[in-house]
Amino acid sequence: MKLIVKLLIGVVLGIAVGLVAPEFLIRIIVTFKEIFGQFLGFTIPLIIVFFIISGLASFGKESGKMLGVTSAIAYSSTVLAGTLAFFIAMIIIPMLVNDGGGNAEETAGFEPYFELTIDPIMGVMTALVLAFVFGIGITRIHTPTIRAFFDEGKEIVERLIWKIIIPLLPFYIASIFAELAADGAVFRTLQTFGVVLIMAVIVHWIWILILYIVAGGLTGRNPFLALKTMLPAYFTGLGTMSSAATIPVTVRQTKQNNVVDGVADSAVPLSATIHLAGSTITIVTCSVAVMMLTEGLSLPSFATMLPFIMMLGIIMIAAPGVPGGAVMAALGLLGSMLGFGETALGLMIALYMAQDSFGTAANVTGDGAIAIMVDKFTKKMN
Repeated sequence: MKLIVKLLIGVVLGIAVGLVAPEFLIRIIVTFKEIFGQFLGFTIPLIIVFFIISGLASFGKESGKMLGVTSAIAYSSTVLAGTLAFFIAMIIIPMLVNDGGGNAEETAGFEPYFELTIDPIMGVMTALVLAFVFGIGITRIHTPTIRAFFDEGKEIVERLIWKIIIPLLPFYIASIFAELAADGAVFRTLQTFGVVLIMAVIVHWIWILILYIVAGGLTGRNPFLALKTMLPAYFTGLGTMSSAATIPVTVRQTKQNNVVDGVADSAVPLSATIHLAGSTITIVTCSVAVMMLTEGLSLPSFATMLPFIMMLGIIMIAAPGVPGGAVMAALGLLGSMLGFGETALGLMIALYMAQDSFGTAANVTGDGAIAIMVDKFTKKMN
């Protein structure tokens, strides 16, 4: 929660500075924004490669049936949740922006004093393919040295995020909103985004309810009682902002829903890694809003968003270990598949981090419903 407070302070200070600061100070702020944006782009392939490879390698060969069933249900939930969020966003968000968007301009009127080009070591899709080749390969052959390399590499990238990127994020967000305020585009943007965040949380709860109704229909259990049992996990996720930190509570509450110990102990930790329905809902909803408000971007079609949603469900594997990890992993897709520029990506980070705790809570609560379904299917297979 401290990070959210810092980001909100950054937004407020950025707006205040942008409204009153002279041009030379705005140019200094824009220079910082450009350099940090380049560094952020450099880290995206590293996040994809090390997080996905380390996450896939941790699955191993064991528990094949349970792994397959859990992965299929979790991925389906993530994709369907993102699809639902897209259709709701396409209905509601255009009503909030009557002038057709274009408020948050990608090409601002302030130039940085100098530019520093930091090229990524590889493209987003190259990183994704590389991650799956090595990640799946490590699960098939015994390669402790290679696995240790990627596990330790993930730890390095995590420390990079914790020690450099996360501490500097409030300043980066402040620089973006200072530039928007100086351009006169900030207040309309904030008004729309406030409603968008509320809408995302409402869609979270709609999807959680759908998951438990489906789980109840498959097992004959009362979905509302099952959901009530999982509320401690929801509020723990809300407070910790970490799916991984919430695993013990989620496992305990899942067992109270009469899921056998073996399934609860396996399916919940796995779902905490690969089931990100709440995060997907937020990213899809916010991306539609940003595209509505950004000059040069237009409302996406379903044919454009469906591949994005499907890739999103894959690229966010193992991201829950880091605050805002889902949106960090998604930045590459937002740029390559939806055409987001630096300002749009900055707005996405600010929006996502503002509700990260709610997205986490939705993820972990949905994990309980997935465990109920897995319990049913594994009993049938056995």
